[in-house]
Amino acid sequence: MEQMTLFDFDREAAAPLAARLRPESLDEFVGQTHLLGKGKLLRRLIESDQISSMIFWGPPGVGKTTLARIIANRTKAAFIDFSAVTSGIKEIRSVMERAEENRRFGERTILFVDEIHRFNKAQQDAFLPFVEKGSIILIGATTENPSFEINSALLSRCRVFVLQSLKTEELTALLSRALKSPKGFGSLKVSIDKELLEAIAVFANGDARSALSTLEMAVLNGEMEGDSITVTRETLEQCISRKSLLYDKKGEEHYNLISALHKSMRNSDPDAAVYWLARMLEAGEDPLYVARRVIRFASEDVGLADPRALPLAVAAYEACHYIGMPECTLNLSQAVIYLSLAPKSNSLDLAYSAAKQDALQSLAEPVPLVIRNAPTGLMKELDYGKGYQYAHDFKDRLTAMQCLPDSLAGREYYRPDGEGMEKSLKERLEQIKAWKKAQSSPSRSS
Repeated sequence: MEQMTLFDFDREAAAPLAARLRPESLDEFVGQTHLLGKGKLLRRLIESDQISSMIFWGPPGVGKTTLARIIANRTKAAFIDFSAVTSGIKEIRSVMERAEENRRFGERTILFVDEIHRFNKAQQDAFLPFVEKGSIILIGATTENPSFEINSALLSRCRVFVLQSLKTEELTALLSRALKSPKGFGSLKVSIDKELLEAIAVFANGDARSALSTLEMAVLNGEMEGDSITVTRETLEQCISRKSLLYDKKGEEHYNLISALHKSMRNSDPDAAVYWLARMLEAGEDPLYVARRVIRFASEDVGLADPRALPLAVAAYEACHYIGMPECTLNLSQAVIYLSLAPKSNSLDLAYSAAKQDALQSLAEPVPLVIRNAPTGLMKELDYGKGYQYAHDFKDRLTAMQCLPDSLAGREYYRPDGEGMEKSLKERLEQIKAWKKAQSSPSRSS
């Protein structure tokens, strides 16, 4: 039999690789083992055809629509595929009429709504009465937090399943399967190093559709020699237009770059910090990983010298979550430059480290009776809360009551260094300590 060429293959397989490899059963599905592993709840619901109204929430390319189609293949109910992008109230009412008719004849109707977050409140409300009386079983798919994007009344009647970004090893396995599967490139002789498959998986950032599309582009642009196709590092770099994308996010360079970013911010060097930020993001690093490190930095290296640093870092993380790459590069740049220029203090880090050391050595140390709650009569008889002083009952909102265990009385953990806004906190703490030291008379109970 004559060997199929790449051009013959391209004509016969017009559908994108991701569409050709879409799983048709749970056994073919990649990822989401926390939901679909043997014995897990969602798998049991699908296999027993006992689906109730639910929302699939997760980033793009993790299998939300695929799961709905697997359910469609297995269920005995009528299955209606519905898009929030192209449908309005009129289309919703038409579908609801069909579902109501099915219910009168004893047939269930499962309605899958892709991108349900795109429906406005009125459109979502149109589903509610039909979900309540059981005319439809609603399955919605969304990339947005359903707590914010879906009406509370509708959400309360749905079980939310959170789908996670696929792991690098899961995507690598999927790419290997694509090279061997008859539905993929199994009829071609494709040569590509495993490290390049892993690089594609890293670049895809948890998105199976993106990973398969990148592989398809690389194969279609590979070097042909006879009946073989070779995908080289250069080929892949040209397809994704980013040479540095082929660094290993788990390797030494990954940690070198995040270290460079952190230490540049600590050294108040915004130019170096934003450079290392760009190096990481343009290399395909997960922006949420960078954002998490920036949040840590806000407390570890800035802390109370500028209390605005932490909410700014958290806001940058939220922005990365909502809009993703490449738009979130500016959100991260804003946070990184601000933190670089902010006054620095590591007093929080030192305070917790010292307290942690004492805590580990005194885990059995009892809570002083004076600051224990006494919700029952027995606890009161045992002197729980006896002598407690309610600070708001005193003129200076202060008491000399001891809150540390006896073995740690007088221990100091938080020592503000006076940088930035910590200057006023240091002055306040010194005043409090001086006041308490001056108290010589026994404390009175509140």
